[in-house]
Amino acid sequence: MSKTTRVEFSLLGQKYTIRSEATPEYVRHLVAHVEKTIRQIQKEGGPQDPQKLAVLAAFYIADELFRGRDQSRRVEGQATERVGALLELLDKVAPPS
Repeated sequence: MSKTTRVEFSLLGQKYTIRSEATPEYVRHLVAHVEKTIRQIQKEGGPQDPQKLAVLAAFYIADELFRGRDQSRRVEGQATERVGALLELLDKVAPPS
């Protein structure tokens, strides 16, 4: 079992401590991404209420995740199709013995 560590950070003026099996550096990287998303929302004229900002940031990040998954599935499907086409070509040129 992996060792859990405590990581402290601040977000929207609140201090948090979480336990994670990830490295503190990785957790801080995630926090930086959330902060960047919040700044983007604020820059676009989003709400100033911390709770609303956090919820909107969660939606933005969930959207990134879902779009990334969809893109990954498309790329994986294209790769599978291409490998299949290459195997067909190989079978025509050099049929299995």
